[in-house]
Amino acid sequence: MTNKRDLELIYEMGCLRHIQRTWKQFLGADFANLAEHTLRVAWIALILAKEEKADTGHIIKLALAHDIAESRTGDVHYVSRLYTKRDENMAVADILKGTSLEEEFLPLLEEYEKRETLESKIVKDADTLDVDFELHEQAANGNSLEKQKHAQRAESVFPKLFTESAKRMWKEIETSNVHDWHFNARNRFSEGDWKK
Repeated sequence: MTNKRDLELIYEMGCLRHIQRTWKQFLGADFANLAEHTLRVAWIALILAKEEKADTGHIIKLALAHDIAESRTGDVHYVSRLYTKRDENMAVADILKGTSLEEEFLPLLEEYEKRETLESKIVKDADTLDVDFELHEQAANGNSLEKQKHAQRAESVFPKLFTESAKRMWKEIETSNVHDWHFNARNRFSEGDWKK
């Protein structure tokens, strides 16, 4: 029989798609919700882990768990963080209490917060880089926030990246085209009925 608390955890994690990241307040733009953010953080972290020769299984667990406290505390942005007090430790303890993941994931989240292991540093870098990917996507849609934020992020965020692979990726995001993935993919223009 499945642990009732495990079912409750799965339902709660499903609710992450309803938690808006607070960047939306600044522009009203269609920014990723918490579930979407977590998914891309995991993919970014996997790529960084390969470059850094880190444990990808450990990376995935850290990436999936890195923001689960926000299910109960909500997200805060760089302005509201100065005014908001959140008890993320209590939130995580309550979320995982009585689940079959409690014993494994509470220490993982402590590890993530300490930023002492290579894997925790990689996941934090991925968390940071996701914002830059999102800002670059917003710029491709005509939003000017990336231009306004780039110099500030270059001065205050870039130096806080832990890994060399994250620093390289950060620089590469600047010159990347958000549409290359589908322009360069097999498609009707390159392989299909619209090919010249």
